[in-house]
Amino acid sequence: MKETGVVKFNCTWIKEEPLSSDLLADLNLWRDKMYKVGFIGVYEDGIGYGNMSIRSEGKQFIITGSGTGKFKTLSNEHYTKVVDYDLEKNSLTAVGPIIASSESLSHAVIYEKNKNVTAVIHVHNLFLWKKLIDIIPTTYKNVEYGTPAMAKEIIRLFDDTNVNEIQMLVMAGHEEGLISFGKDLNEAGNQLLKLL
Repeated sequence: MKETGVVKFNCTWIKEEPLSSDLLADLNLWRDKMYKVGFIGVYEDGIGYGNMSIRSEGKQFIITGSGTGKFKTLSNEHYTKVVDYDLEKNSLTAVGPIIASSESLSHAVIYEKNKNVTAVIHVHNLFLWKKLIDIIPTTYKNVEYGTPAMAKEIIRLFDDTNVNEIQMLVMAGHEEGLISFGKDLNEAGNQLLKLL
């Protein structure tokens, strides 16, 4: 079974009350859609996969918590806010009721590289992963998910490929892993659903 859902960065987690449900309405709507089609879920060994985020302010964003793929539906207890990160130190600070997703650094650099992006969705689908690898912008195979190396790979794709136009990438070193992003959740989510 694929290793997934393991946090590989140093996280300063400031445990606080859940975020307002009003902030999370669209995230929950799209998260339900992604779960329904199997883009987000849980493997037989109980490890959850897939995560989603929306931009907050500055370099901050709201993201699903680590391991939440195993839940059919999410509540405001399952989201946290990333308030700071440092790739060089492999560190991240999150504030909320749950630790941030293992893919948080990947989401962070997408927001950093494109100021118009307000939504990022990371999904798993073996069929689409095999179909799209090296067809659309693809990270190097030797780069693991959830690491500063993966975040730097995504930066490389923004600098050297048309990932900004396609708004989707394949994580070659993270079997089944795809990332979609857009100006909102509708754009990021619908381009994934169209692939089905």
